Amino acid sequence: MSLITQVLTALGWIVVLLAISPMVWLILQPYFKGLSCAERRAADLLRDTLTPEQLRQLVWRGYLEVPSPTEPQRVYRVPRTKGYIQVIENGRAVMRLCVQPVESLPDADVVVLHKLMIEANEENYLQKANKYVCID
Repeated sequence: MSLITQVLTALGWIVVLLAISPMVWLILQPYFKGLSCAERRAADLLRDTLTPEQLRQLVWRGYLEVPSPTEPQRVYRVPRTKGYIQVIENGRAVMRLCVQPVESLPDADVVVLHKLMIEANEENYLQKANKYVCID
């Protein structure tokens, strides 16, 4: 095997490892970080609820984009940890939403909660949210 072939093979493996490492980290993270049983269950539920692409987006970008079921140009940007949900319309942030559970939940459960609420009943979700208009 020539040196160039060996280098290209090594680079190929590096690209593959970088592509799958966030998924591996998300799967193993709850067990390495000493998380509580509830946090581990929440991480398992999150992995079971999201598609592989959604998991990658959550790990790499720090947020999950949930498309609006009623408005094709609207996307909800749900952060991985506590924070405001951004409402993006036509590529621009138009509003921030504050919707929190009454009781304390693991961050992974909160992400699932937002995703399912938006997909199940967007109108009700928006009625419950505290809204803050984004001004440019």
